[in-house]
Amino acid sequence: MAARRSPHPDSAPFLSRADRTEEDEEEDEGLEEEEQDEGGGGPAPLGEAETAAITGVSGRRARLMVAVLCYVNLLNYMDRFTVAGVLPEIEAYFGIGDGSSGLLQTVFISSYMVLAPLFGFLGDRSSRRLLLCVGIALWSTVTLASSFVPRQHFWLLLLTRGLVGVGEASYSTVAPTIIADLFVGDRRSRMLGFFYFAIPVGSGLGYMAGSKVKDVMHDWHWALRVTPGLGVVAVVLLLLVMKEPPRGAVERHGPPSPLHYTSWCDDVRALARNRSFVLSSLGFTAVAFVTGALALWAPAFLQRARLAAGAPPADDSLVFGAVTCVTGVLGVGAGVELSRRLRLRSSRADPLVCAIGLLGAAPCLFLAVALARASIPVTYVFIFIGETLLSLNWALVADILLYVVVPTRRSTAEALQIVMSHLLGDAGSPYLVGVMSDAVRRHRPPTPLWAFRSLGYALTLCAFVGALGGGFFLATALVLPADRRRAHLQAQGLLAEAGGSPGAASERIVVPRGGRAAQLPVSSVLI
Repeated sequence: MAARRSPHPDSAPFLSRADRTEEDEEEDEGLEEEEQDEGGGGPAPLGEAETAAITGVSGRRARLMVAVLCYVNLLNYMDRFTVAGVLPEIEAYFGIGDGSSGLLQTVFISSYMVLAPLFGFLGDRSSRRLLLCVGIALWSTVTLASSFVPRQHFWLLLLTRGLVGVGEASYSTVAPTIIADLFVGDRRSRMLGFFYFAIPVGSGLGYMAGSKVKDVMHDWHWALRVTPGLGVVAVVLLLLVMKEPPRGAVERHGPPSPLHYTSWCDDVRALARNRSFVLSSLGFTAVAFVTGALALWAPAFLQRARLAAGAPPADDSLVFGAVTCVTGVLGVGAGVELSRRLRLRSSRADPLVCAIGLLGAAPCLFLAVALARASIPVTYVFIFIGETLLSLNWALVADILLYVVVPTRRSTAEALQIVMSHLLGDAGSPYLVGVMSDAVRRHRPPTPLWAFRSLGYALTLCAFVGALGGGFFLATALVLPADRRRAHLQAQGLLAEAGGSPGAASERIVVPRGGRAAQLPVSSVLI
């Protein structure tokens, strides 16, 4: 495990200003071509045996750890969206409108994002295994308590949903960094893909579990009592299986050594200068905005569409949950595989696939809303296509963060991305859609038709936000190769931190080549 140390590296970066020869210049040009062909990658990825020797975690145990983390992530999103599966019953029980219903998700996300930076700081410097166990125990306990709130105390339900966010913040900032310290290269991408399968699948299971448990028990309160018991199992599995890997060792291709830690403020300043991190986080914010709004309001919108069209009622929470599960599996898997194939041709594959997903999802979501009254099956087709395209992003955004940020800042980067994506995304989008719906309906007749139309007008906002997110990912593609290479060199100790002297970018760096050192300008490596 990496030891905490002062903000001074063990050794200075390999900088030099030696005289140049013609042979050196020729080697520089050749290396530049190789760097471009490789797409900004570093040395060849380690094999499983080499990785196990460095991390102290066998390949079998590493895969088992990822499976446990995936299980916890599944519970995380099941718990989060069980409320959406029984939202009409909650509205009727507490006597609340669309605006107050949207607050359930907004309060949860707000507490989640406010405490994420704290857990990000702790995740970079303390036991991640302990943080996981404490966080899961907390949100399981509070979720169980929320199922006993009496009808006259809606504010207490809001409070418990906020406390659930506190527990989940400890998990979401830490788990991806453990996977990053166990795997590199394509193996890391595949494991992240497996891990992020749990987001859409868990979300869909949350809808289905909430809906079916409510039907079986004839009481929506029992829907909130499913995940707490499974959370206890998750804590036991973490205690038995989880072993902390050393931070960043697999990327340094050697045994763990003291890492170069900086203060939290320096970490934040460095991340703010990381263009790929900022732009991809803005793109992911658009994904969060759209998925947050759809998660809470899509089943209710579909039910209102049936009423407005005079169609017989159906369990749209169950159907929408199944669609979310299937599209999540297809989208995450397709995103990882498509990116893997495109990386052979371009180092910008990840953000380009993300951009394709958002730009393709935007018109599908618009058509799903526009055609809902005319044909529910056609609406489900466009929802299916749109959610599949949105799901292309989940694993790829996480992978981008992990390879453009140095190991000592990854939990902090995860936390800041959570804050940004939730503050501007799904913390406000459910409430905003609810408020817009109420505003449209306020001066209209209280009929099922206007209940449907008002919510439909509000949901069209998701299509425009999705298109904006696609633009942010296209901008990420322009700057990604240089930022990725810079992070790799910093992790290897071959490049000093940015922000030093004004001429730091023109310093020279020694790169091993053909058994001897080739002296290159930093600018020729950061391509």
